[in-house]
Order: sequence, then structure tokens, then C-alpha cells
Amino acid sequence: MNQLSTKAKPFLMLPIVLCSLLACHSPEQKASTAATDTTKVKFLTEPLISNIYTADPSAHVFNGKIYIYPSHDIDAGIKENDNGDHFAMKDYHILSMDSIGGKVTDEGVGLDIKDIPWAGRQLWAPDAAYKDGTYYLYFPVKDKQDVFKIGVATSKQPQGPFKAMPEPIAGSFSIDPAVFTDTDGTSYMYFGGIWGGQLQRWATGKYESNGSKTDLQQDDKPAISCRVAKLKANMTEFDGAVKDVVILDSVGKPLLGKDHNRRFFEGSWMHKYNGKYYFTYSTGDTHLLCYAVGDSPVGPFTYKGVFMKPVQGWTTHHSIIEVKGKWYIFYHDTQISGKTHLRNVKVTTLEHEADGSIKLIDPFIK
Repeated sequence: MNQLSTKAKPFLMLPIVLCSLLACHSPEQKASTAATDTTKVKFLTEPLISNIYTADPSAHVFNGKIYIYPSHDIDAGIKENDNGDHFAMKDYHILSMDSIGGKVTDEGVGLDIKDIPWAGRQLWAPDAAYKDGTYYLYFPVKDKQDVFKIGVATSKQPQGPFKAMPEPIAGSFSIDPAVFTDTDGTSYMYFGGIWGGQLQRWATGKYESNGSKTDLQQDDKPAISCRVAKLKANMTEFDGAVKDVVILDSVGKPLLGKDHNRRFFEGSWMHKYNGKYYFTYSTGDTHLLCYAVGDSPVGPFTYKGVFMKPVQGWTTHHSIIEVKGKWYIFYHDTQISGKTHLRNVKVTTLEHEADGSIKLIDPFIK
């Protein structure tokens, strides 16, 4: 466990989203950041837990209780780079809370990388689901050939411990699994992330070890998109082909690679509201959370806008759930450490307007 120091003096990294970012094509061309006196910054919310670093919170309500499945950030002493090698996570701590604003309990390690037979390194952002008495933990991790695949582990308790299956899900790749179960009981997995998430290396349907390190730099072609696959009833296999999540602009044309303020980067989530399907995701290098709405869980989805401004840090991997008739977004920033790879999870209210749009959230109080 990586204990946080009460004497930590975080520095603020506030992404400045400029129109020029639309021309940002490579990891070397990063968004502008600025060091700021944090005593003058007021955060919208406070970290949910401070005894460990946590990020990428996937929240669910199981048995009337809120469970959060986050990444467990550690300081591995690895120099920061655009492949994300410094995100060297090795286990998952599962968190629980009886209510929003209530006490948060660290339930301990739910799964450790050493207990995943096929795993190599980097246990990144997970998600969870429940069906017929079994809880499922979905996780991305690089295999022993350093290729990200998605695995699944099971438990009879939402807090685990979880037992990993001996092989990754057949046909899975990249990162950031998010599982959505529709009102008819059918479940779908959304997954993928570009750059360090390797999604761009699967452009041909097969992994290209010498493929692009970023998003192919094909500015005038449809942007690389998230993937979606229907899950079989056993919740451990894909049921049919993996498909692209198509995100269209207001006139029905796919978002293009050069559209870094709107195109998909990573961290997808799905929620259903008033019969519509809300596909939400991070734009990565432009630090925005965006949403697109469709009539089917597999799309296509029409881009609607930004619903969360940049947080302190780099990206915002989030989840959205309904609790007792109110909606909430779980997200992360770097309030405690001030370091991109040492994050802390938070929660705040999410509001749908009368027209179905999502009210813009500012993670800071002006």
C-alpha cells in the first residue's frame, strides 16, 4: 500500500484547452499546463479516500450499497512517458460507501496482478458487473508479450476477493472496459484507448507491434473510435463481432481524426436516461469529458457536447450512476499529490436538463 504524506505539497497542472489543440497529433505535442499556487484554488469536491492513491473510478450500486472499482496508483519510480509506463499499477482496492457523502471504506485488495496467470504488467482501469449471484470484475492488463488484453475475474461478493480466469477474453484488446446492462438484461462491453492504450495498433484487426504510437495522424478520416461487443449470458465471452462505436456530428458525419476537442480518446461509459443511450468519454490530450446520444446501445451516437471541464491532471476517467433518483459522476484529479500518475477519486452531482442535455460541470469553484 502506498501511503500518502500529510506534508505533500501538490502543484497544480491546469490544462489550457486552446483551438490550436486541434492540430495536436503526437504525444510530444502536449496540452499546455501551468504551475499555480494551490492555496488559491478551490476544488468543487474533496477526495473520497486519502490512505491510497486511486483513479478511474467505476461505480455501481449493488444490494443498495455503492461500490467503487478504481485503479490503484503507485509511485513505481518510473519516468513519465507517453506510453504510460509510469502507470505501473499492480492491484485493485475496492471501495464502498452506504450513501453519497457517507463514510468510504477501503475493502482491501480485490485482485492482485500476481494472481492473474496470463498477466505481464500494468493493471489499468477496471469495471464490474453482476448477474445471477456472481460479481464480475473486468480488467485490462498487458500480457507477457506487452499487449493489452481484457480479462475477467469472478466473486460471490461485490468487494471480492476475485479469482481471475486463466485466459483473457477472446477477441479483446486495448484498455478501459466498461460494461453496461440494458433494461432487457443484455450486457455490452465498451473498451479501447489510443496512445498508450494501443487501440490505434489494432487498425487492421490484428495487433501491429510497429504501428502508430498515437492516433495515426489521419486528420481527414474518421477518428479512431471506441469498440463495443455484446456479452454472452455467461458474462465472460463476446457474443458476436467487435464493432466500432460510431460518433457522428450534428449533420450525420463521423467525427474526424483532427477533431481533438470532440473525438474519442479513452475512458468510455454508458448510461441510459429517458430511453436514450448516453455514450460518455474523455478526449484525452484536450482534457474534456464529452457525450453523444443514441437510440441503441451500440450506436450510432450523435455528439452533443462537453459536460465536464478539465480537472487538475491530464485526463478524466469517469463513471455515472443513479442513486435514489439522483445522478452522480465519479471522477479523479490530482488534488492530493499534484502528480499526473498519483490521483484521487471524487464524486459530484450530475444533472440532466429538461431537453436531455447534461449540465456542464466545472471541477473548480471560481
